[in-house]
Amino acid sequence: MAKPRILLLVDGTRQEVLDVLDEVRSGLSEHAQIVGEFQTSREPLPDDVQADLAVVLGGDGTLLSQARRVVDRQLPLVGVNFGRLGFLAEFDWQSLQQHAEVVFGPDPPITEHMILSATVHDADGKEIHSGLAINDCVITAGRPFRMIELGLSIDNSDGPVLRGDGVIVSSPVGSTAYNVSAGGPILDPKLNAIIVTPLGAHSLAFRPFVVCPDTEINIELRRANAGTSLVLDGQVPISIEAGQRITIQQYPCKARFVANPSTTFWEILLEKMRWAAPPTYRDRGV
Repeated sequence: MAKPRILLLVDGTRQEVLDVLDEVRSGLSEHAQIVGEFQTSREPLPDDVQADLAVVLGGDGTLLSQARRVVDRQLPLVGVNFGRLGFLAEFDWQSLQQHAEVVFGPDPPITEHMILSATVHDADGKEIHSGLAINDCVITAGRPFRMIELGLSIDNSDGPVLRGDGVIVSSPVGSTAYNVSAGGPILDPKLNAIIVTPLGAHSLAFRPFVVCPDTEINIELRRANAGTSLVLDGQVPISIEAGQRITIQQYPCKARFVANPSTTFWEILLEKMRWAAPPTYRDRGV
C-alpha cells in the first residue's frame, strides 16, 4: 500500500517545536510521504499541493487557524500539541508515534465538526466582511467598555434585545471554550447546533439557548463603543460599529480532525478541563 501524502504545518514561533522538528520529519517519513512543509500562517496553501492529511505542530490555537486555512480542501488535520492544554490537538509526539499505523493507515479515525460563517453588512445591506470560525464568533463591547445594545433575530423572526458586554455564538466543538466560561452549555462536539450565550447581560432573564444548525442568526448592532469588535476564534478581530448587521450561520463544509484512538471527548473533558471536579475534601485527601 502506498504511503499517504501529508503536509507538515509548523508553528515555527515555538522553540519546543523547532527542537524536535528533525525528529518529527524523520519519524513521519517512516509512515507517510511529506509532500510539503509550511509555516502556520493564514496564507492560502499553493493550489498545486495535493495531500491526504495535514500534520499540525503547535497548540489548540494553531490547529484552529489551520483548520480555517484548509477547510475548503476538506483536508483532515492531525493536531500534535506543543501548547499548554491540547484539547483539540489530541496527540503529542509520543502518542502520534504510538498510533502512527492507524493515523496514517487506510482508514484513520476522522471526526467532523460544523463551522460557523460570519458576515458583516453595513447599514445599506452591503457585505463588508466575512470569515469563518471553528469555535466561536464573539461580539465584544471593547473600549471604553460601556454596555452595547444588540438586536437579535432568528430566521427572520425578531428575538430579544441584548444590553450588556456582548454575545458568544458558538459551535458544539467550541462549546467548551469561551462559551462554557460564560455559563453556556457543553455540547457533544458531534452534534450540529448553534449556541447563543450572552456576555454580562443587563438582565436576570437572558439565558443561553441552542438552535438548529440551519438557523440563521442576525445581530443588529444598535449601540456600540469605539472598540466594539467581532472576534473569530479569539484570533481574527473585526471592527464593527452601530448600524451594521452580523449574520452567523452554518458553513457548508466541516472541519475534519483525526482523533486519538486512545481517548474520547469525555475523557479529555475530565482529564484536561477537570469537568465537575469536586472541592478538596480534608477527610478524603483529594
